[in-house]
Amino acid sequence: MRGKAKVIAINNANTLAPWAEVLYACDYKWWHWHKGVPSFTGMKFSVDERSRAFHDVQVLRKSGADGLELDPGALKTGSNSGFQAINLAVHFGAKRVVLLGYDMQGDHFFGKHPDGTVPPFQICLEKFRTLVEPLRRLGVEVINCSRKTKLDCFPRMDLADAL
Repeated sequence: MRGKAKVIAINNANTLAPWAEVLYACDYKWWHWHKGVPSFTGMKFSVDERSRAFHDVQVLRKSGADGLELDPGALKTGSNSGFQAINLAVHFGAKRVVLLGYDMQGDHFFGKHPDGTVPPFQICLEKFRTLVEPLRRLGVEVINCSRKTKLDCFPRMDLADAL
């Protein structure tokens, strides 16, 4: 993806794409566990007010759980960082969003969190459906290129074909 698209790394995905333009993590606890990821030089965003403790993390306002937020100072939450990153991509002007690692099954994409938090995948899957129509109205195409996924509200495609 490097050089082919603008990249938003979500949570630990920054270890796979340290060159990404943006790092997004919803929860303060993630930022705390990773000490604000000082090695990451791109923009950093969250919706957790406590993340302001890391001075280079920009905090956007939570504006509800469902749908798409058009105010660039806020995000809909959808109960997960991946949902929020799609909304953030729209704020950056994306007309095409390619998803990677949106497994929505098992555990977090990068394994267990230190506090043992289990992702609420069923709730998240329902929330993603609330993005479909608002994205369509804006002319934003979302393609799920995750190898293995339960997220079925967006078309699937091989990454090479999507790029």
